[in-house]
Amino acid sequence: MYKVLITDPLSEFGIQKLLEAPDVEVVQKPGLSPSDLLAEIGDYDALLVRSQTQVTAEVLAAGTKLKAVGRAGVGVDNIDTNAATQSGVVVINAPDGNTISTAEHSFAMLMAVARNIPQAYRKLADGTWDRKSFQGVELNGKVLGVIGFGRIGTEVAKRAKAFHMKVLAYDPFLTEERAVKEGVQSATVDEIVKQADFITVHTPLTKETRHLISSREFAMMKDGVRLINCARGGIIDEKALYEAILTGKVAGAALDVFEVEPPVDNPLIGLPQVVVTPHLGASTIEAQENVAVDVSEEILKVLRGEAFKNAVNLPAVPAHVMKKLQPYYTLGERLGNFLAQISVGSVQEITITYSGELTEVDTAPLTRTILKGVLSYRLGEGVNYVNAPLLAKARDIAVVEQKSSLNKGFMNLLTLTIKTSLEMKNVSGTLLNGYGPRIVKIDGYAIDVSPEGYLLYVHHNDRPGVIGHVGTILGSNDVNIATMQVGRRDVGGDAIMMLTVDKPLAPDLLDQLGELSEIKSVTQVEL
Repeated sequence: MYKVLITDPLSEFGIQKLLEAPDVEVVQKPGLSPSDLLAEIGDYDALLVRSQTQVTAEVLAAGTKLKAVGRAGVGVDNIDTNAATQSGVVVINAPDGNTISTAEHSFAMLMAVARNIPQAYRKLADGTWDRKSFQGVELNGKVLGVIGFGRIGTEVAKRAKAFHMKVLAYDPFLTEERAVKEGVQSATVDEIVKQADFITVHTPLTKETRHLISSREFAMMKDGVRLINCARGGIIDEKALYEAILTGKVAGAALDVFEVEPPVDNPLIGLPQVVVTPHLGASTIEAQENVAVDVSEEILKVLRGEAFKNAVNLPAVPAHVMKKLQPYYTLGERLGNFLAQISVGSVQEITITYSGELTEVDTAPLTRTILKGVLSYRLGEGVNYVNAPLLAKARDIAVVEQKSSLNKGFMNLLTLTIKTSLEMKNVSGTLLNGYGPRIVKIDGYAIDVSPEGYLLYVHHNDRPGVIGHVGTILGSNDVNIATMQVGRRDVGGDAIMMLTVDKPLAPDLLDQLGELSEIKSVTQVEL
């Protein structure tokens, strides 16, 4: 018999499979204090929580029989996943359970802002019959821009098509084949903001997506555009949105999420053009039951030794394999993240080539790490070591593993190649005794760079004075160069330089470097 402890309120329907399992004893003790949880947890094989219970390193250490911790929801902020991994405890979440709920709420918000439903209700509830002030617009024939075409964005698009809207979709991993299959038109963010009558965002909040919609994008939009955000606060720049509404550029906005929650003194909430709800995207009976059902099923699989998919920490690896692979995890993840940042276009194929001593062991855990590095740059913290292969497959990204006896002078060599809709990029890395992870080749250019900190990747013509010009501009803008490496194939031909700098460069400084006559491109990378 396995014992499962549930310490947060969950519906009986959601945990029905656990309750009915003949080999499981379920004990429900919601509201346990931290000290009581520490005293109790040692008798249990699994712990099931929502957001209230804090699963700390101390709890995991006390849970000497624990095999799994399940979170009935998406986030795992209340669980120390690093401590769980070190203790050999699998952490399970439920990333799919609220997909339909959030998609439906997004579409409800879209319709509400199109027809001014909350504003009209408020006025009528106050006793005023006013049919003239709330003229809306039809959805039929309008262009909907969907920024972020994952599970939720795809479901929103399906509903929009049922209303005869034309859907433009942007996602860094959206291929033309999938766009055709889903009946949408692939577009860039700029194309969407220029053409769309309605824009809805469904991306994670990352460094790249923070203020993805800001003053620059609002300036390009049609007059009278309407925006919906039921994803993450901060994707839309709230200050820029406020100004765009006041000028009349934006006719309305529907917001379920905010940069600060709960919002305090947020001027958007007082505007009559804005529809707001308090982060209700996943707040349906079905969604709350679905996440409990999903995590309960996964907990059963872990306990019974069956295959499971929704873990968020690294699965167990035999000690002798881990000893070989552990030093390469940082290298692999950073190579993947580096290549994702310098690549342009939708990723179609990822090829990983292992050489030297890496050919002697099962490299599947390292492949997961590399995929996490590639995908997390676009998809954010939702990518983990376990779900990275599934996320790649869901986006029709081919993943190819190769092992080669050719190590090109290195004891070990890891080469990563990304094929996108526009180009092919590759990078090679190794471990050097005493120096750690190093990038040793980029697109065929030999180089020696530590993959950490703030990097500038510059593609240029091999001409006298180019390096000096770059250094002068950086110096005059108070940017210190820590290291510089230059790689070339032929004298006077194409070349690259990699600079490590002490702080990130402002966009206008990057533009200034890119305008130098011999510079082909400048890309800022943060690792």
